[in-house]
Amino acid sequence: MPSTALTYLDPLPRLIALPGVYRPQADTLLLAGALAREPLGRGVQVVEIGTGTGALALSAAARGADVTAVDVSWPAVLAARLNGWRHRLPLRVLHGDFAERTRGRRYDMVVANPPYVPGPDTRLPTAGARRAWEAGREGRAVIDRICTAAPALLRPGGVLLMVHSGMCGAQKTVALLEAQGMSAAVTERARIPWGPVLRGRAAWLREQGLAGESEDQEELVVIRAQYV
Repeated sequence: MPSTALTYLDPLPRLIALPGVYRPQADTLLLAGALAREPLGRGVQVVEIGTGTGALALSAAARGADVTAVDVSWPAVLAARLNGWRHRLPLRVLHGDFAERTRGRRYDMVVANPPYVPGPDTRLPTAGARRAWEAGREGRAVIDRICTAAPALLRPGGVLLMVHSGMCGAQKTVALLEAQGMSAAVTERARIPWGPVLRGRAAWLREQGLAGESEDQEELVVIRAQYV
């Protein structure tokens, strides 16, 4: 990933991250780069799904957008609210499932960094830090929900930006979004070394055919989809 990606979050360099809250990492920075290239401004309605510390939501708010952020984790909601207060940026932070908290509302942009790490557990965690990354055996438990919900969340011409691992199948995401009547494509890619979670399940990933025998890097992708 280009080092210049860091500059996309420079206006918010010091973010409070409470215990168990996902901190901005390479996927956050890659998505921040994609977000920086979108025309945001006053009156643009943005919702972020899975806000964590609120880094991306606050970056959009710093450009004048009207931003709502949603997270299933109470510590994340509190962290995002604290960061909004600390940086004096207006941010509406809601706790709960994104589909329930956004029902009946439409936005100009949806930003999402969902859980996407494949793992052997079929049941998703309901508490703790693992909620930020565990996403079922294919890593698509939340990705697929966002894809099918996107048309109902977006106004005509609205854009979805979503980051996830290449292990989950970028073309599956593109195809699912296109099946919902959206135009979609991979717009950003980056390769990063495996973190501790992937290293800890390397044998399982290789058994499932999700990683090569000597593979120790993960591809990240950003999918951009527009509701037309």
